[in-house]
Parts: sequence; C-alpha cells; structure tokens
Amino acid sequence: MNDAVIPREQAFAAARRVLDAARQRRDRDRAAGRLAPEVEQLLRRLEHQQRTGQRPASAYRPAA
Repeated sequence: MNDAVIPREQAFAAARRVLDAARQRRDRDRAAGRLAPEVEQLLRRLEHQQRTGQRPASAYRPAA
C-alpha cells in the first residue's frame, strides 16, 4: 500500500514543474502582446506589490 503514496518531495517537484511551465507560457504570451489589457494591468499591479513588499488585496473579508 505504500507504493500508492507519492513522496512529499516528488509531489512538490511535480507541482513546481507545472507552475514553471505555466509561468513560461504566460511570459511568452505577455512578450508577444497576447494578454488582455486587464490581465496585463493585474500583472503589473501584482509585480509592483511584490517589489514594494505589500500583500495583495484579498477579495475575501471575514464577517465582522
């Protein structure tokens, strides 16, 4: 039964590969100007927040 369990390191490596591939596709599309203007604006805002150390605004707000 232990054969069916994926080791943590393997799971993280697989997830990292998928994430890196998605980022490469996004960067290629962005460089080619294929992103929608609102997506480009969102990416710029997130990059700015990351550079300045701000946390992204959360769409979720807990009830008072």
